[in-house]
This record gives sequence, C-alpha cells and structure tokens, in this order.
Amino acid sequence: MIWSVPPRRALLLAAALLSGCAAAGTPSPATTATPVAEAEPDGVFGNYLAGRFAQSETDTRIAAERLLEALRREPNQPELLNRAFAAALLDGRPEALRLARRLPNNQAAALLLVGAEATAGRWERAEQRIRALPNQGPSQLLKPLLLAWVQQGRGQTDAALATLRPLAEAGRLRGLHLLHMALIADVAGRPREAERAIRLALTETPEPSLRLLQLATAILARSGREAESMALVDGLARGLGDYALAAATPAGRRALMESRAVSSPVEGIAESYLALAAALRQQGGGDAALILARLSLRLRPDFSPTLLLIAENYAEERHPETALTVLEAVPASDPLAPIIALRRAALFDRMDRVPEAEAALRGLAADLPQSPQPLARLGDLLRARSRFPEAVVAYDGAVARIAAPNATDWPLFYARGISRERSGDWPGAEADFQRALQLAPEQPYVLNYLAYTWVEQGNRLAEARAMLERAVQLRPEDGNIVDSLGWALFRMGDIPAAIRTLERAVELEPRNSVINDHLGDAYWAAGRQQEARFQWRRAMGLEPEAEELAKITAKLRDGLPDPPASTAQRRD
Repeated sequence: MIWSVPPRRALLLAAALLSGCAAAGTPSPATTATPVAEAEPDGVFGNYLAGRFAQSETDTRIAAERLLEALRREPNQPELLNRAFAAALLDGRPEALRLARRLPNNQAAALLLVGAEATAGRWERAEQRIRALPNQGPSQLLKPLLLAWVQQGRGQTDAALATLRPLAEAGRLRGLHLLHMALIADVAGRPREAERAIRLALTETPEPSLRLLQLATAILARSGREAESMALVDGLARGLGDYALAAATPAGRRALMESRAVSSPVEGIAESYLALAAALRQQGGGDAALILARLSLRLRPDFSPTLLLIAENYAEERHPETALTVLEAVPASDPLAPIIALRRAALFDRMDRVPEAEAALRGLAADLPQSPQPLARLGDLLRARSRFPEAVVAYDGAVARIAAPNATDWPLFYARGISRERSGDWPGAEADFQRALQLAPEQPYVLNYLAYTWVEQGNRLAEARAMLERAVQLRPEDGNIVDSLGWALFRMGDIPAAIRTLERAVELEPRNSVINDHLGDAYWAAGRQQEARFQWRRAMGLEPEAEELAKITAKLRDGLPDPPASTAQRRD
C-alpha cells in the first residue's frame, strides 16, 4: 500500500462512507407504503429483499438490477434510494450519477459528483462541492487531495502545492501528501519539484508499494535520473513478489520508466480515490474500498491498478467469474499486464478451469523467459491436484531461472521437495528440503516435513526430534507440527511424553484423522486399550486416506503390532 490507517480508524472510515449509502434494517410496510399485494418476488418488497440478499453476497449485478427495479416502482422511498444508489455505484452503472443528485447528505454521492464536475471541466463547481464535504470520515482525508487537484485543474499549481505542503511537512500521512505534490508538479511540467517531492515520499514510506514505485520510477526518469529510476525498477524486481513481473522483461522495465501514470487533474482525483480504497481494503473495509475504487474507475475506465483492486475484492468475496470480467478490461499493452495474466490464471485455477489455467501460465512463462513465478505457480497448480511428477518438471524450470537463490526462494525448493517425495524420489526431496533450510534455517514447515519423514523412516531420530522441538517453538499452535513431535517421541519410545504431546495436537486439530490415529497408537503402547480403540474409531470417521483406513481397520481388529517400548517407563 502507498499508505495505511490503523484498523479501528479504517473501520470508522468505512462506516462513515457506507452510512449514507444504505440505512440499516428492513423497512416496515408503514415506511415503504408498499401494498400487501406487492410483497411478491417481482413487487417492490420482493425486489428489495432480493437486492439486499445479493448485496450481502457481494453480487453487485443482481443487487443493482433488483434494487433499481424496486426504486422504479417506489421512487421516493429514502431507504430504497440510498440502497439503489450504492448498488448502482458498486456495479459501475450509469444510473448512479442520476441518483447521486438526489442524495445531498450522502458522502459517496458527493464524491461521485465531484468527479463528474471535474470530468466536465467545471472546476469551480467541483471546488464548491469539495468544500461542502464534511470534515469527518473519508472526506476528512480526501478533501486536501481533491482540493489540490481541482486547483491544478484551474491552472493554479502554486496554490495546489501550498494546499498540501503543511500536511506533507507535519501530517501523519506525510508520504501520501508528498506523493501527490510530486504528481501535481509532474503534471504541471516542473520536474525538479516533482523529483524533490517523490524522493521525500520514498523516504517517508519504508515499505513502498508497487504503485508508489511505479509512480516514482517514471518521475525520476522524466527528471533525467534514469540510472536511479532503473535502480528502483531493480528493487521492484527483488522485493515485491508477484508484482515483480511488471519488471521481468526489458520492455516491461522501459514501460515502467516511460509511463506517465497520472497525466491530468482528473486522473489525480482518481488516484486519490484509489489510495484510500487500497488503505481501507488493507484494513478490512471491503465494501467501502469497493465504493472508492468504483469512484476511481468512473474517472479512469481502463485504470489497471483500480481494476486489479476491484477484481481482487470480487475474488475474495467468492465471485471469480466477475473478477475475470473486470480484468478483461486491462489492455495487453499495460505495464501491469503480466500481473493481470497471473491473476487470471489463479482465478481459472480457483474455478477448476484447469486447462485454461495451465495454458495461461505456460503462455506467461514463454512471454517472460527470465521469470520463475509462472512456472512456480504452474507447479503449485499441478501439485494441488496430485500430479506430482508434472509438478516436479514445472518446479525444475522455475529453479533453473534463478541464478543465485536467496532466502525468499525457500518455498520453491520446499514445494519441489514435497512433489519429489510424493513421486517416490526421496533422495531428491531430501536434498530440496535441506537446500530450503540452508536458505531459511528457521522455517517451521520445512523443519516439520523433513524431520517427520525421517521419523517415519526410522532415521536420524535424535536430529529429527531437535528439529521438531524447534518447529513447535516457532509454531506452538500448529496441531500438525505438534503431532509430528509427538510421533517422534512415540517412535523413540518416550510414551508418556508422546501422549501429552499428541493430546495437545488433538486439541489443536480435533478433526485430523492422522493425529487421532497417532494418539490411539500411543494409548495402546501405554496399555490404555479402550481409549486407543476409541481414538482409532474416531480417526475412521474423519475420512482417512484409503491406505490409512486399512491400517486402522486392522488395528481395531488385532490391536497395535509391536508397539515401541517406553524408555520413559524403563527409566522409572
């Protein structure tokens, strides 16, 4: 994110933005003046209820259709007007602007009208609307930014910079205001002022986002600092995970440097809405973030950062089809196109459209021959579907693209190790797990997987126990890791300690068949046969794999063959 707000503040901002969009509760017949005969699916009340339910499910298309139909039948009901406006705005419908003019006390409507005035070049009216916004909620944060951009729209660059300067010098959101000062100076053709402000913005933002680096890279390049701009691109490629795909090719790097990400005051207003949308989404204000993102998109219909945010919001709300539709609006020439392609592949995967996901990832891997991410994601897709030998091939390709693996690359070796182990190649898997631990020695999941496999094989038990004890220290609430330690103690014959540890694991993961089965074995070794059979029966009811089911069935019939002797009991 470019900037963020504390969680409680974010929730208050979200509530302030949404409060005018839809009053709480279901209206009574007295307030709606709806005849009883219309309490039918196609009547006012039926459409209202269907729209409310669709809103709760983040189905913006159905919500807008039904609430707008209800409003058509009952055009003067305030509750309905607010909800229909919110639904139309969230679904990106043109009716939102018409309804906004009927809602003088609605913050989202006011912000939409500000954008409409700016788009039409009516800067004085836009400024009047901004100054009328309340000094609370989202408006409190947006007003200085919007006012500055409107002043720039009127050609008053000095006034625009002066509006933001006090907040950039002493405000809590210095980085945000410095960024917009840089953007205003850049739009006004003042490269030295833009460069100075963007340098300060980077200093004030210890963990810059892709968007900030994209903006900074272009500003520095235009001010004649190409070497420094290229260094920022290199930093982007190292530190932002999937977002590094934007800089994965020479053409992509050049596009980041040469693009003018904000080229007009209207686009600056869109950037302001996006900034607050991103901050609210980061802190859990999903609906308010989506409203602000839609406000941004109305000003810049092909704005890829906003389209990406909206799509990710839909995906999180279990609407991958809608997310795909949103991403289709991003042109192939956009600097973020590789990131969009990766997101599309993830959505295909989530929808179980596996051939399309595979094709998208293979195509992206061909387009970005130096980048490991597409092949790594392909490996993840194949591994999740138990296609382990194919996953190994994909991971091999990803590893081959990394010249010098570092600490951030441990997940790739870990994933390939799992795929190799499940393919029957234990030596290769063991080498991958150990390589992952060389890169990141304190990764509890790698410690757990490698040590547990050693325990299952009866090898290096003392070393495995030490590794598992460390993994439990790192993840004390992870029932699977606690189970691994308990199983190591059991295999080493420390039955009392194994029982204590496995009972804790069952508390943490009560519906895990393997953990319940392990506890049953430990009880049997301690002579607690009735409790052992209870745990085995419980494990059988938790859908164990076929091989494990056969073993549990045999134990219920014959007991546990050759349980390990208890070294702890012998010491007693």
